[in-house]
Amino acid sequence: MAQSILVENLSKLYRLGQLHRNTTLKEAISGLFRKEDESTKNQTIWALKDVSFSAVDGEVIGIIGRNGAGKSTLLKILSKITYPTEGLVKVYGQIASLLEVGTGFHEELTGRENIYLNGSILGMKKREIDKKLDAIIDFAGAGVERFIDTPIKRYSSGMRLRLGFAVAAHLDPDVLVVDEVLAVGDAEFQKKCLNAMDDLRSGGRTVLFVSHNMVAVENLCRRVIWLDNGKVVQDGTAKEVIKAYLTTFIGTQQTGFDLANVEMRGGNGDIRFTGIEFLDKNGRPNNLIRSGDPLVARLFYKANKRVKSPHFGLDFYTEYGTKVTSFNTWSSGFDAPSIEPGEGYIQLKVDSLNILSSRYYLTLWLASAGNVWYDRLDNCATLDIEESDFYNSGRGMTAQHLGVALFNCSWNLNGNS
Repeated sequence: MAQSILVENLSKLYRLGQLHRNTTLKEAISGLFRKEDESTKNQTIWALKDVSFSAVDGEVIGIIGRNGAGKSTLLKILSKITYPTEGLVKVYGQIASLLEVGTGFHEELTGRENIYLNGSILGMKKREIDKKLDAIIDFAGAGVERFIDTPIKRYSSGMRLRLGFAVAAHLDPDVLVVDEVLAVGDAEFQKKCLNAMDDLRSGGRTVLFVSHNMVAVENLCRRVIWLDNGKVVQDGTAKEVIKAYLTTFIGTQQTGFDLANVEMRGGNGDIRFTGIEFLDKNGRPNNLIRSGDPLVARLFYKANKRVKSPHFGLDFYTEYGTKVTSFNTWSSGFDAPSIEPGEGYIQLKVDSLNILSSRYYLTLWLASAGNVWYDRLDNCATLDIEESDFYNSGRGMTAQHLGVALFNCSWNLNGNS
């Protein structure tokens, strides 16, 4: 396959702080003798440093990394919005950039007029827009189509974004660079966006795709480049690189909750929770678990007196207060032995945490079979669930249309597998 992008030892230096510009001849001359302020001396940052990679026709490459890693800077250099400090960049063929959806819209013009304006800014000819106009409007959806001849200043932010991506999706470039556009619209529209990028790949076009949505990256891209502090950490298959990237959040995420000194709690205090810790499938403390992965939760306690056969409970709630499930020893049929004064922990193991991505709020409780409450802590901890390809279908699992829970299942038609 022909090479479409070549990047060799690419670096970009930015100077921090105020940029002093000489506006007159006098200022320019005096600047030659001005002593550099020590407070601003050497205040520079390498947004990119010695980045090298290449791409061939038909590749869809994901670019991942934390905020400030240099992802957007890389795309801006490829798009010639800014230029490198050092290194070589070559893009073979026409390049289209989708860095800020809707750039170039005019408030007073209608949606239809803005399609022509935005399309022209993105490099499309008028006859090309004429040919694709109906398809662009249809892609944007019925909500936009109804207001297509209304000034865009009356559009919602979501409608603007949909129209902007609809225009960009109908470009015909050799290389498309895309920066975090999957925040556009609902799940159905996001699917259209992904399909549009996949069609470009099938047509032999190259796509560079920046996103924080790891499921979208994994589904769309076979290859992923991980940037950190302006440098390439790893360049390889999507699955391997994403897995390595997610492990770096261990230690930076809150991995446990100290509950010993929480005052807002119920119960008589004979035994109290002192903390909770989560372990991932590798046995490491982690407060970020992928859908379908196993989970271990350790509930730490301190007994102030001998407690006979207490029951432990861990309840999951959505951010809206809907109870998802209750893991507890009573329902599970586990009868804990009597606990002597002192400290310890009880461990819960879930083989597969089959809930969709979101932040869940946890309530802990301790009680006896005789309905005596020892301790209760409402919304005392959180657990973040990351999206995964739960069904191995190559399709994302978003909670917007799928509810909360996931179940292993299989389908057949007329009894045929």
